[in-house]
Amino acid sequence: VQLQASGGGLVQAGGSLRLSCAASGRTFSRSAMGWFRQAPGKEREFIATIDWSGATTLYADSVKGRFIISRDNAKNTGYLQMNSLKPEDTAVYYCAATATGWIRRRVFEYDYWGQGTQVTVSS
Repeated sequence: VQLQASGGGLVQAGGSLRLSCAASGRTFSRSAMGWFRQAPGKEREFIATIDWSGATTLYADSVKGRFIISRDNAKNTGYLQMNSLKPEDTAVYYCAATATGWIRRRVFEYDYWGQGTQVTVSS
């Protein structure tokens, strides 16, 4: 599975962005997907994950109620809708996929990674 993240940009605090993760390969629809972010000088941080079917999701406490993860297997694409953005959400955002279909929240549990897209939230 190859992943390409897009949709990042500069937004004011309180605004919204939707990130997309386009996947190639026939196994995406059987893979769980996750979103992570990494700010300068910090470790890569789990944001959200969704299982292969889209029925089960899990969020980090820092984004719960503001971000929504979803996927469209027919389009081989995953999404992260980010609302009520805060300056502390500024980071490079990465999408990732597993070789299995179940939700995962740790970096080492993911087998495939996209290249990252920058999100900057101004105050």
